[in-house]
Amino acid sequence: MKRSYARLTEPLVRDNGSLRPASMDEAMERVATGLSPHMGDAFGLFSCSKGTNEMNYMAQKFARVVMASNNIDSCNRT
Repeated sequence: MKRSYARLTEPLVRDNGSLRPASMDEAMERVATGLSPHMGDAFGLFSCSKGTNEMNYMAQKFARVVMASNNIDSCNRT
């Protein structure tokens, strides 16, 4: 596995086309603002059977509780 030592150490937000450091609160507010128009039936989530049970559980919980959508699918059926 190749390691990258150029990992992000703080949230970045885009202002006028360039990235700048931001607080976690500001970054999460921007995420919430960006996702809110897509809540309900406008949102769908696709998860993978190769993920852990815990990861797939959190994915469906996010879709149902946070995004108010039952549009969840996985590749478990294929």
